Amino acid sequence: MAKKPCEFPTAVLSFRRFLQRRFLGGRHHHRPTSTTATEYIGVNAVIGREVIAVAGRYVGLLVDHIDMDDGGFVDEVMEETKRGKGDGAVGLAGVGSKMHHLFSRYCKETYVVCDADKKEWQPVPREKYPKPLIFHDGRLAFKLTPCAAVAMYTYLPWGIFLAVFRSLAFGLLPYRVSVPLAAFTGMRSRLIAGPSPDATRRNSGTAGGRLYVCNHRTLLDPITVAAVLNKPITAVTYSVSPVSELIAPIRTARLTRDRDEDRRRMEALLARGDLVVCPEGTTCREPYLLRFSPLFAELTGEVTPVALETRIDMFYGTSTKPAAKWLDPFYFMLNSRPEYHVEFLQPVSTAPVDGEAGGHGHSINAANRVQRVLGEALAFELTEQTRKDKYEMLAGNKGNVKGEAKM
Repeated sequence: MAKKPCEFPTAVLSFRRFLQRRFLGGRHHHRPTSTTATEYIGVNAVIGREVIAVAGRYVGLLVDHIDMDDGGFVDEVMEETKRGKGDGAVGLAGVGSKMHHLFSRYCKETYVVCDADKKEWQPVPREKYPKPLIFHDGRLAFKLTPCAAVAMYTYLPWGIFLAVFRSLAFGLLPYRVSVPLAAFTGMRSRLIAGPSPDATRRNSGTAGGRLYVCNHRTLLDPITVAAVLNKPITAVTYSVSPVSELIAPIRTARLTRDRDEDRRRMEALLARGDLVVCPEGTTCREPYLLRFSPLFAELTGEVTPVALETRIDMFYGTSTKPAAKWLDPFYFMLNSRPEYHVEFLQPVSTAPVDGEAGGHGHSINAANRVQRVLGEALAFELTEQTRKDKYEMLAGNKGNVKGEAKM
């Protein structure tokens, strides 16, 4: 069987078109590599050394051997080959890997990755991903090389001071003081030119507060909207840690997950003042919009979409781990130059359009219209993914955490 040096990402992407089975092997850690390779690259199986776990936690050590027949994949390949499915199997392995002998026996071709190939690797553009990468977890927003790790630990003491200082500034000082003070430390909020929310409210002549509908990037979304407006605003939440609610500089109101009760509460809040809601129900780091919950479209005849985008350089301010969610705002402010882009868009009517029936169906259509408006403004791709999909993929649960309230 042929052994050829190749560039690994190119090999995976090109063979996807005409080969039925693809296998990856080498000296890498099996479990962290397996999910990414099988879920997003299209590799059928990953063979490698397992990471040792003690009490459900990885300790950073590897087992001494590799189970070559783990999962019975060899028998499966041979059976499919006998049935004539595809053009055989392809093996991808590194130089010096013991996988060569195994792949040579069962794979039609074996491609070997050498150091010279690795030096020519380039990140694959998002539009060329075999499968969209919508959800991912973890705190680090950069490639962890030795030099980057040293830089991070060198910056960390100063970063912790900045995060504490910024948090205290937003929690204790008025926005007209805290926003310039945060900008002095490198934290920026950029308002993109758009219609004035107060002007559109006067023109509409509606009573009560205005309903702002935002895409959800971090837990700081409602606070950022309030800071840009420079006035009090209420955010409705569920699945937010009690600590985050306690230290929030704006008023928060918990929802109950009961549709009728939540609608009554939101209507009462809207009658007393401005209200901000993130109908995605959970944060999304990538340029995608999750499916919008339609409840907000039943509260008022007009909503103001607010397009939010964030820029970070070191740490992600989101997490799916319940015990770590209260640290989400802290991690965002831990970045050296965190940035928010805010754009108030033209109000969108939530009333039924011509020929559209009322009821729950029209609210779904209205929510979809608002989602499209935000997607066009941000150049984000619309999806049907939900909070449940995110937590099932990243945390193995439905995201219903006892003791927490969803933004």
